[in-house]
Amino acid sequence: MKNIVKNLALITAFVLLPLAASASGQDARLQFEKLNILEPRARDVVEVNVDGKVLDLAKRVTAKVDDLEARRVAEAINGLKGIYVRVYRFQNENEYNPADIDEIRAQLNAPGWQRVANVRSKKNNQKVDVYTMFTGDMMSGVAVLVTESKSVALINIVGPIDLEMLTEISGKMSIPKIELERDNANEKPKEED
Repeated sequence: MKNIVKNLALITAFVLLPLAASASGQDARLQFEKLNILEPRARDVVEVNVDGKVLDLAKRVTAKVDDLEARRVAEAINGLKGIYVRVYRFQNENEYNPADIDEIRAQLNAPGWQRVANVRSKKNNQKVDVYTMFTGDMMSGVAVLVTESKSVALINIVGPIDLEMLTEISGKMSIPKIELERDNANEKPKEED
C-alpha cells in the first residue's frame, strides 16, 4: 500500500503541469461494476464511496470546525462531487487476470480523459497510470490506476479539483494518507558535531 500511496503522491506532481485537454461534457465518474469480478479472489477489499449526502455532510462539518487542518480539508473538498476508491489485494502473485481491468482502461481511453503519467516498474510488476479530465479550462476529474502483481487499486475523484488542496484530504474520510518514502541510500550522511 505504501508503494501505491507513494506513487500517487509523486505522480500528482505531473498532473500539476499545464494540460490542454478538453472534455466533451462527459462525467468523470468511472463505472466500477466490472471490478466486482476481482472481489471473490481478493484477500482484502477496500471500497470507499464518498459522495452525495456524505460528502455534503463532510463539507458542512469541516467548514464549521475552528481548526486550520479542518479548514484546509473543507477547501479541498468544496467543489468535489465524489471520491471513489477500490483496492483489491491478493494472497499470491497473478491471482487476477489483467484483462479483468480492461473495462476500466477502456473508460479511461475514452474521449475526455487524457493520460498524463505512465510509470512502469519491474519491482512487483507495478504499473501506474494517471488520467485527468477537463471541462473547458477546469479539471473535472482525476483517475489513478495502480496495478501490481498482488494488487489492483483505482482512485477516482470527480468534480472541480484544486490539486494543491487535494493532498489535504489524504488521511481523511477513509482516503489513504499520502506519505513519501525517502531513499536513504542516496542521502549524504550527516556530519557529527
